[in-house]
Amino acid sequence: MSNPAHIAAQYLAVWNERDAAARRALVARTFSLDADYVDPMMRGAGHDGIDAMIAGAQSHFPGHRFALDGTPDGHNDVVRFSWTLAAPDGKPVANGTDVARVAADGRLASVTGFLNAA
Repeated sequence: MSNPAHIAAQYLAVWNERDAAARRALVARTFSLDADYVDPMMRGAGHDGIDAMIAGAQSHFPGHRFALDGTPDGHNDVVRFSWTLAAPDGKPVANGTDVARVAADGRLASVTGFLNAA
């Protein structure tokens, strides 16, 4: 497995990318073709489903940005990291913890998200 901090940073970069074509390219680099994502509010599968899910979240939270909260850790093929979502004025509006399974090619095979506060 690659560095957990690098994996988490790349993952959050996907969520923060507002340009649709650039985000789609990041999705392809970050997630395996058959990857899936699930949290208490949404889910997506494959590149199309994950990209559409992120685009939907971005439209619901315009101008908001995700940032890493703390130090990611991992073992074997699993990475765990926490994040915050902040409004354009910098005020946090949510935070959570995600657990991801990394595929043999280094891309994410699955992500399970947990909301700590929203």
